[in-house]
Amino acid sequence: MIGFLGEYEVTLDVKGRFLLPAGFKKQMPEEWNSQFVVSRGLDSCLTLYHMKHWEPIFTQISSLNDFDPKVRQFQRFFLNGATTVELDSAGRLLIPAQLKEYAGLDKDAVLFAKGNKIEIWDSNKYKQFFETLSASDFSNLASEVMVKL
Repeated sequence: MIGFLGEYEVTLDVKGRFLLPAGFKKQMPEEWNSQFVVSRGLDSCLTLYHMKHWEPIFTQISSLNDFDPKVRQFQRFFLNGATTVELDSAGRLLIPAQLKEYAGLDKDAVLFAKGNKIEIWDSNKYKQFFETLSASDFSNLASEVMVKL
């Protein structure tokens, strides 16, 4: 499998747990374990990586030049709060409190597949993100980004 596909709405319980949608579970190879890493994402969301995808990212980030102040700043921010989480017997994942606070997660959330990772958004922030981008904005953005391929 290349990565994850799909978008799912989930509900966090009072402890900060949510049920990993069956649509994502079906996309995971059978040999994968149930360990993930959740970390701060860009744009005030969280990013959920399966351990298989987290390990090369962590290796790459750890190998950056620690003598560069921008690298240290990035490492501290990106790795701050990064936590190993595991599916419980009911198929739920627990979002640590500090990461919940960072992303503004309360109850309703959206899981958005983004290749080898899943973004976890507060439902309202996710809707606002798309409300600020018109079809012509998207078209212009596509022409700028895709021309670089």
